[in-house]
Amino acid sequence: MTLVEDELRTLAPQVLGTLIRRYGQFDACEDAVQEALLAAAVQWPEEGVPANPRGWLITVAVRRLTDQWRSEDARRRREVAVAVMAPTEEEVPDRDDTLTLLFLCCHPALSPASQLALTLRAVGGLTTAEIASAFLVPEATMAQRISRAKQKIKAAGAQFVLPPDAERPARLQVVLQVLYLIFNEGYTTSSGAALHRGDLTAEAIRLTREVHRLLPDDGEVAGLLALMLLTEARRPARALPDGTLVPLAEQDRSRWIRPMLDEGVELITKTLPQGPPGPYQLQAAIAAVHDEAPQAEKTDWPQILALYRLLAQVAPNPIVTLNQAVATAMVNGPEAGLQLLASLDGDTRMAKHHRLAAVRAHLLEMAGRRDEAREWYGLAARRTTSLPEQRYLQARAASLLR
Repeated sequence: MTLVEDELRTLAPQVLGTLIRRYGQFDACEDAVQEALLAAAVQWPEEGVPANPRGWLITVAVRRLTDQWRSEDARRRREVAVAVMAPTEEEVPDRDDTLTLLFLCCHPALSPASQLALTLRAVGGLTTAEIASAFLVPEATMAQRISRAKQKIKAAGAQFVLPPDAERPARLQVVLQVLYLIFNEGYTTSSGAALHRGDLTAEAIRLTREVHRLLPDDGEVAGLLALMLLTEARRPARALPDGTLVPLAEQDRSRWIRPMLDEGVELITKTLPQGPPGPYQLQAAIAAVHDEAPQAEKTDWPQILALYRLLAQVAPNPIVTLNQAVATAMVNGPEAGLQLLASLDGDTRMAKHHRLAAVRAHLLEMAGRRDEAREWYGLAARRTTSLPEQRYLQARAASLLR
């Protein structure tokens, strides 16, 4: 990403927030901001970044709004009002509405898929084509999804204000979940040939940094940022040059991004003692224990197991149980891990998930039950839609034939 692109993505939510707060009409303002961003992407590399880039973008976006409303005879009066209200670059407010915009994009009236798409478009500054590419859908499909999301926000009568204090914690959890999902999709793409989407993980980290900047005392925001940093730090070692997936235990830890890892450890170390830990803080603590081990065999598995048990109490879900089963196997032996894993067989969310089959195969292999392990590796390979994961699982199954 160039410096201009980085600057534009940082400014995009601030500019959009200013316009929505001033004029309302999320859809019209978002379209105007996208046009302003496009104009800047063309002009700034040649003419230089203006002294007040935020004011430049707001001025251009307001002109686009004026032009749009001028073309509609029924809105001539509104066009006059907008022209009177249009700020000059010197009048641009210093207020940052990024957090308010995130809450709006994660409005409960929207489906999770729409929340993801709208957040990436309005707050992340990604184009519709980029978002469509990330989630492997046609651009026209993504455009319709974003358009419907804007219409739902309008129909819900959503106001461009922070939620009331009583609603804010629950709404913030939705915001953090959306950022978490964006990161996860980038870190291990759900389908296709690519293992990793660096643009998505970078965007998720950037947006989470913004939320942390705005809410520096929120432990879960800090925990989520730490978790992302500690996980992304391993990215260079996750695959061989030919794209072959490398599991955590076999990674060359000298290739991990040390400054990112150190920042994540420092952040979670500072955050954990401040109060009862939430799920993102606990996941970050687990990641920190993994990342601080100089070699895989020196991993403090008893500490990781204790953290997973606590996480299972704070935020029980099948993925936690899946990971807890691995930690249990590493501490108490593979049969104990398989016993815990059996509790997921009746869970409709996980019964046919490739990760359950893959973990069962791994624990069966640890237990020396090679034939069973090979069958489960093969089943996991057939269930995944990620080609790098599929190739890795097939290779594990083939290795057990020897």
